[in-house]
Amino acid sequence: MPKPIAERIAVSTWSLHRLLGTTYPHRLATTEIGAAEETYGPVNETLLDLPAALANHGYHRLELVSFHLPSRDPVYLGELRDQLKSSGVVLQTLLIDDGDITHPEHGARDTAWIAKWIETANELGAENARIIAGKQKPTPETLARSVAALKSLADGNAGSTVRLVTENWFDLLSAPEHVHHVLDALEGRLGLLGDFGNWKGAGKYADLAAIFGRAELSHAKASFIDGDLDEADYGKCVDLAEAAGYTGPYTLIFDSEIPGEWHGLAIEREFITGRVG
Repeated sequence: MPKPIAERIAVSTWSLHRLLGTTYPHRLATTEIGAAEETYGPVNETLLDLPAALANHGYHRLELVSFHLPSRDPVYLGELRDQLKSSGVVLQTLLIDDGDITHPEHGARDTAWIAKWIETANELGAENARIIAGKQKPTPETLARSVAALKSLADGNAGSTVRLVTENWFDLLSAPEHVHHVLDALEGRLGLLGDFGNWKGAGKYADLAAIFGRAELSHAKASFIDGDLDEADYGKCVDLAEAAGYTGPYTLIFDSEIPGEWHGLAIEREFITGRVG
């Protein structure tokens, strides 16, 4: 029996990056967390406080972008797990937001770096960990490098409850045929997170429709024009996902200055629940 649409709504920390303010930029040469930067202004809400804030706004599924994690110390990770549990918020996905496993020089380094973040996803009790499949232009060579590295990462995560997924993002997976190539080569060991906003141009909707039948997760990114939701675009994206048989969660992505993060998320949630529910 399908889940009620209210249970299929999630929020990414990216959608609240102005609220969180601080980021911890990645340094691929080390597994250490980077120094704090007020990338989007001062902290208005700490990550440890965020689960309760989400629950207060009626959200119970969270995606965490890796550069929002201030520490990988086991004590801190335990505190975050406890806050999620006590607030009734599921950590749906750790979004590992850097690394290029297809890079001709640094691919092996980046694969090892990503493997450490997959360990962190396991420590946090995340349901999924999203990996970038590669940033190089798609060629037989770069696609082969991606597949080999992804298989290595899947081997290292064998037996875990964390599901590895990738996303239709960056040059390597810039077209449906490349998405299908990588997923087919992994033979079910890698899932797909479909993102509404990563592909542009006249073929956007047809291209998204071609992959959403395989998607297990989504980034339901909306465009806002002067604070108003672009309902035509958002509606087409939601409709094509549903028509393709998508039954996973819609992770709300808000990335505009106005009408404000919580307000923008509420508009997106209302639109999706009204259209799908």
